[in-house]
Amino acid sequence: MRSPLMRRLGLTAILALVLAVFGLAPAASAAPATAELTFATDSASTTPGGTVNLSMTITNNHTYDIWFVYQTIDPTWLTTQRPDLKYSFTGCSLATAAGATPCSGTGPANLGANYGTTVPPGQSRTVTLTLQVATDSGCNGNIGFYSYFYAEFSDSTNLSGGPVYTPETRVLCA
Repeated sequence: MRSPLMRRLGLTAILALVLAVFGLAPAASAAPATAELTFATDSASTTPGGTVNLSMTITNNHTYDIWFVYQTIDPTWLTTQRPDLKYSFTGCSLATAAGATPCSGTGPANLGANYGTTVPPGQSRTVTLTLQVATDSGCNGNIGFYSYFYAEFSDSTNLSGGPVYTPETRVLCA
């Protein structure tokens, strides 16, 4: 004797399968992102002793100001597997209409304060970190980073994002 519950579950499963096959099932809709973090470098490679500028841009796609940003930056797992690659962040600047201004907080600490928030709707802020490769660094390896960020908006909403990966910098032998 079959249970009425099993019959209902079977009928529900068949109906869900038919809807999915014919594309009539409700589509999952993702909420639009309200802030975006992107990275760029001024060079894809360098040599030991060289520098590369790593630019981080946060864009406010929300209809309210970004009031607060918290951001971390850490080396990727593959970068940590090459202990002969030696590097550090030696500079930081915020791009403004009047030119670049120095910022603080380089390294994996809170980089978000460097964006000079508030960031109005539709605008972006770019912070550039200078990556210095040591003269005694190993070569023929890639240096890359990943970042997580958290943003708060003036309408009391917030957004967490990441990981966002930087372009890798290849350290070439001279």
